Amino acid sequence: MSQLMDEIEECVPALRRYARALTHDPDRADDLVQDSLERAIRKRGLWRPSGSVRSWMFRILLNVYRNDLRRQRRSPVPLSLETIPGSDPAGLDVQPGRLALAETARAMQALPLEQREVLLLVAVEEMKYSEAAAILSIPIGTLMSRLARARSTLRDLTQTGTPKLRSVK
Repeated sequence: MSQLMDEIEECVPALRRYARALTHDPDRADDLVQDSLERAIRKRGLWRPSGSVRSWMFRILLNVYRNDLRRQRRSPVPLSLETIPGSDPAGLDVQPGRLALAETARAMQALPLEQREVLLLVAVEEMKYSEAAAILSIPIGTLMSRLARARSTLRDLTQTGTPKLRSVK
């Protein structure tokens, strides 16, 4: 069991990246990872060493995330009272890059959930198609189709090559 716990611990940075990309909210992502870790530890007796611990952990995280989405659909969404981050003047050469990154992040959030899940696992987490398909419980062909549609939609949403946001001096 100690080896299993070590392997689970090694997955935490990747789980956090994936959760942050899915939720686009650092606090919610941390809660999601914590819930996933708690579930994995509680259910460690169900682990069968037929696959990788990493795939098992991503599957748990994805199930917890989908359950949270279902729960949110049934209850009203609380309003966020975030403060505006401090505005430190960035160099003019950095701002277009930040705008492009912000636009890409918004475009990724606009993707349908199934396409976003696939894109994040394959492009961000650099998983093999077979591993990502196993995590999502879909055939590889379906994964490839969703990935192609996600990339195409992302390309359309960020088509101009320059940010659609305007910089303010």
